Amino acid sequence: MKIYTKVGDAGYTRQASGKMVPKFDPQIQALGDLDELETWLGNVLAQLSAPNAGLAPELLQIQRNLYALQADINIKDSKRLDPKALPAMEARIDTLTPTLPVIKAFILPGGKITGANLQYARTLARRAERSVVALHTQQTIDPGILKYLNRLSDYLFTLARYANYLDGYTDIRADQK
Repeated sequence: MKIYTKVGDAGYTRQASGKMVPKFDPQIQALGDLDELETWLGNVLAQLSAPNAGLAPELLQIQRNLYALQADINIKDSKRLDPKALPAMEARIDTLTPTLPVIKAFILPGGKITGANLQYARTLARRAERSVVALHTQQTIDPGILKYLNRLSDYLFTLARYANYLDGYTDIRADQK
């Protein structure tokens, strides 16, 4: 099987339904933004610092969740995203938050490699969420998907802070001189 099909050479692509749409179609944009996030999480996994190696299973699960979520957006009547994914993510946030130093101001994104990469993943999650919300004006999106994506950026922010904590990095306040 060839990797290239030449179907998209003129700026169009085929949806799962078989319909040809321009590559700037809102569904294609949303799927592309989700793919970018999922791919970046693969980069995060490839660069996990030693103290953060234990984060690999949950990051792999987030990648799997995003894969399922893309199917649910792309394929009519698909319900692949596990309804337990959102409560599991919220529980993880609730478990990690008390272990972290309290923040009383905005912090600068960054830190050590794992934390900085997770902060970037957070911004990609927000972009993907905006794309899916825009798509929702044209295509019905399951409310569970919208909730999951909204919470994902909170999760990635918390995980980034936790990764930096494990690496011995102290958050820098944005208003700090």
